[in-house]
Amino acid sequence: MFHASLHSSSSSSSSSFASSADADQHALVAYGWDDDWAAAFAPYAAQGLLPGRVVRVDRGQCDVMTPEGLVRADTAFVTPHDPMRVICTGDWAAVDPDGIGDPRYVRAYLPRRTAFARSTSSKRSEGQILAANVDHAIIVVSLAVELDLGRIERFLALAWESGAQPLVVLSKADLVPDPVGLSYLVEDVETVAPGVQVLPVSSHTGDGLDTLQAIAAGGTAVLLGVSGAGKSTLANTLLGLDAMEVQATRDADGKGRHTTTTRNLLALPGGGVLIDTPGLRGVGLWDAEAGVGQVFSEIDDLAASCRFPDCAHEAEPGCAVTAAIADGTLPERRLDSYRKLLRENQRLAAKTDARMRHEMRKVYKQRGMEGRAAMDIKQGRFR
Repeated sequence: MFHASLHSSSSSSSSSFASSADADQHALVAYGWDDDWAAAFAPYAAQGLLPGRVVRVDRGQCDVMTPEGLVRADTAFVTPHDPMRVICTGDWAAVDPDGIGDPRYVRAYLPRRTAFARSTSSKRSEGQILAANVDHAIIVVSLAVELDLGRIERFLALAWESGAQPLVVLSKADLVPDPVGLSYLVEDVETVAPGVQVLPVSSHTGDGLDTLQAIAAGGTAVLLGVSGAGKSTLANTLLGLDAMEVQATRDADGKGRHTTTTRNLLALPGGGVLIDTPGLRGVGLWDAEAGVGQVFSEIDDLAASCRFPDCAHEAEPGCAVTAAIADGTLPERRLDSYRKLLRENQRLAAKTDARMRHEMRKVYKQRGMEGRAAMDIKQGRFR
């Protein structure tokens, strides 16, 4: 039977692991195994199952790194109707040991510490898990094209909501050779990313890579961004090899051609784990109200000073938000983006929650009645 607690004699952080006779169990430490995961896995260890981290999922099967090495396993036992609960890259799984059937099966996966999710483009408004148990959400933005601050805000909202710490990497920084011009671009992104480090990086010159490697070494990091942002090039640089397929981007829009097509989890030579993801065409919010609030924290801070607690920040007297726009403290674009993301998140929630749909209809009806009453008073028509 496999012992749930792993031991690594070369690392003080893992010195408290229960000792084990199998040296190959050290492989899971490199993939993020620790005391807490060992404790969570204990009931499955008692059943004789193997622990492993999912490094890739495709077509109902997945590759899992276990103490026996990389194994292929079927996910039929952990494929619920809820797409948010299907197994995904980054999960810690309980897998059949060697010699138990062909194919092997993933019998369960451990509760996730964090989960990066977005809404799908389907009309069913379903969520999609992109990566699990992530410590750092690295949002890669190419400087080969004009900055899309609204898209960055979207990624940040999902990153904060996931529970991971966001980081914005401005890739291809060598395309902006003027240090002053580069500093302005960094400042522009910092204005939409409160509490988030913004790091210009160049795989060509090596600028910023030491800092990025140090961050990635501190746990599990996922690379996120649109196609052609430079994620796979960064992954190859961090890994020190051509693990991910990379092809040239189009000059017109910076979009890649046939780059990463699956989510892959790889152990980094300098420590840490990296998940590379395909370019995301759509960045739909999924239950991300708290994440939106974190991205636009300055608006929430201002709202606390509004005269009315339910201020809509439109034409109400004593509104601190509109006052900040008037004096130039808050860019109007930020408020517009804030409203847009909140509305989108509310619409999505309304599609999946009948009670919220009912409450929203009541609010809209009440607002309509109040508006008509105000118009009647204004025009001298009293009821």
